[in-house]
Amino acid sequence: MKIQNVQQLRELYDLPKERTVKKELSELDEHCINFLKHSPFMVLSSANNKGLQDASPRGGKAGFVKVINTKQIVLADAKGNNRLDTLSNIVENPEVGALFFIPGIQESMRLNGQAEIRTDPEIIQLFKEEQNVPKTFILITIETVFLHCAKALMRSDLWGNQFKIEQKNFPTMGKMLKDQLKTDRPIETYEDMVERYKGDL
Repeated sequence: MKIQNVQQLRELYDLPKERTVKKELSELDEHCINFLKHSPFMVLSSANNKGLQDASPRGGKAGFVKVINTKQIVLADAKGNNRLDTLSNIVENPEVGALFFIPGIQESMRLNGQAEIRTDPEIIQLFKEEQNVPKTFILITIETVFLHCAKALMRSDLWGNQFKIEQKNFPTMGKMLKDQLKTDRPIETYEDMVERYKGDL
């Protein structure tokens, strides 16, 4: 049976516990700021004006997302593939969601807000230590933020070894793209890819 409305959906689940509802904040507190300080990886979700969704991985040194104040954070658009999926979406539709991770920590942090693409010199100064100074920055004004429980990461054993695969035992990006694009281009090794990426990190 397809669930047709929220009432049908709610009938299948218990109501959320009081603290699950109350933990949602409208701005960063000391623990959220500390989480950002230690996070080297996030996933940023966005959608265009037609509602087509996208989720983009973003990473850097721990604390790569900078806290402007308790309502605003900023991240550099690090050198990538130039598809501009996320940036184009934000220009059309500023609503974004973000999920932050800290290696070894089972909890994650969820954040939703309004984003804009900026090129302000004062923001550039926040990222002057980067190897490649970004052309643009994503400024997010926070609407909701909360710490997410550990269940998903515990189920997945994300930081453990249960499902870990050695890089050499998984197809390289070169191999996968060669098969997907059906080209005769030579397969790039993982080591060659890492060497090629060094200037872009």
